[in-house]
Amino acid sequence: MNTNKLWSADFIKICLSSFFLFFSFYTLATALSVYVTDGLGGTGTQAGLSMTVFVIASVLLRPFAGQLMARYGERKIVIMSLLLFLLFSVAYLGVFGYAMLLLVRFFHGGTFAIATTSTNTTAIGIIPEHRKGEGISYFSLFMSLAMVIGPFAGLTITTHGGFTAMFILCALCSLIAFVLGASTKRQKDVLRSSSANNVSADTMPKAKLHWRDLVERKAIPIALSGFVVAFAYSGLVTFMSVYTQEQALDQYASYFFVCFGIMIVLPRPIIGKLLDRVGEHVIVYPSIVIFTVGMLMLSQASSPASLLLSGGVIGLGYGALLPCFQTIAVLAAPVHRRGLATATFYLLFDLGYGIGSYSLGALASGYGYRAMYMLCAVIIAASSVIYFILHHKRKRMTTEADAEQALSTSGY
Repeated sequence: MNTNKLWSADFIKICLSSFFLFFSFYTLATALSVYVTDGLGGTGTQAGLSMTVFVIASVLLRPFAGQLMARYGERKIVIMSLLLFLLFSVAYLGVFGYAMLLLVRFFHGGTFAIATTSTNTTAIGIIPEHRKGEGISYFSLFMSLAMVIGPFAGLTITTHGGFTAMFILCALCSLIAFVLGASTKRQKDVLRSSSANNVSADTMPKAKLHWRDLVERKAIPIALSGFVVAFAYSGLVTFMSVYTQEQALDQYASYFFVCFGIMIVLPRPIIGKLLDRVGEHVIVYPSIVIFTVGMLMLSQASSPASLLLSGGVIGLGYGALLPCFQTIAVLAAPVHRRGLATATFYLLFDLGYGIGSYSLGALASGYGYRAMYMLCAVIIAASSVIYFILHHKRKRMTTEADAEQALSTSGY
C-alpha cells in the first residue's frame, strides 16, 4: 500500500460526497429566504429564523458526533447520518406552512451536523499524516465549490423553475452524497492506528459522560477565531439575495458567487502546500486583511463590476482562511481525538453562523445592509486579534518553553 498517496478512490468519493452534501445545504441557505418571503408570505425576520433553527440543531447535536463515531464506528454513522439527511431533504417537498418548515429545518440541521463531522473525520483518516495540510485544503475545496455552485443553482432554479424544482434538486444531491459516502472505506492501516488509540465500544467501561467527551479542549482557541469569522460570513450567504435586490443588482447575485468561487479554487493547491511548508501564520494574517477589504468593497458596491470584484476578493481571503483554521484545529488534538476536534471546530463555526444570521438580520432591518456589511468587515478584522492572543501567542510561548526545557535537559 502506498501510504503517500493522497488521491485514492476513497478520498475522491468522500470529497464528492461532501461536495453534494454542502451543495444541498448552500442551495437551500441562499434560496430559502426567498421561499419564506415569497412562497410562504413570511417576513425577513422569519427568513433569518429558518436558518437559525437549522444551526441551533447543528449546535445541539454536533458535540455528540464524536461519541457516536467512537461507540458505533465512523462508517455506520456516516451511512446513517447521510441517509437521514436524504430523508429530511425529501421532506421539504411536503412542507405546507412556516411551522412545518421550521420543524423540518431543525431535524435537517441535526443530521447535517453529524453527517459533516463524520465525513470530515473519515477524510482526515484517509489523508497521509505528512500531507494533512494539503489534503484538508483539497477536501475543503470541494466544500468551497459547493459554496459557489449551490447559491448560483438555488437562485437560478427558483427564478426559472420554482421552489419545487429546487427542493427536488437538493433531494437528488443528498441521494448522491449518501451513495458516495456509504461506499467509502477508511484505509486498513488508518483503522488499525485508530483502534490502537481507542478503546473498543464493546470493552469501553460505562462512565458518566463528561464535557471533555463532547469537546476537544485543544481545538477551542482556533475554533473561537472560526466563530468570529462565521458570524460575519453568515451575512454574506443569508442576505446577499436581499442586498442585491435593494441595490437593483439582483440579476448579478448568482454571478457574485461564481467570482467568489473562482478565487477560492484557483489558489487552493498553493495554499495547502504552503500550510505544510511555511506554517499557518504566513497565510492567516494576509487572508484576514484580504477578507476584510473584500467585505468593505461589498458594503460600497453600487455597480455590477464593483459587486463582482468584491466577490473575488472575499473568495480569496475566506477561501484561504477556512482550511487553515480547520487544519490547525485537527493538528492541535491527539490522533485519536481528531474527529472530536473537527466537531468542536464546526460546533463553534455553526454557532457563529447561527447567531450571525439572526443578529445581522436584525441589524440590517434597522440600519440597512450597507451598514451590516461594514460591521462584518470590522468583525473579520477583529478576528486577527483573537487569533494572535488565543493561538499565535500561545503557540510561541509553548515553543519557547519546550526549547528552554530541551536546553536544560541537555545541560546547557
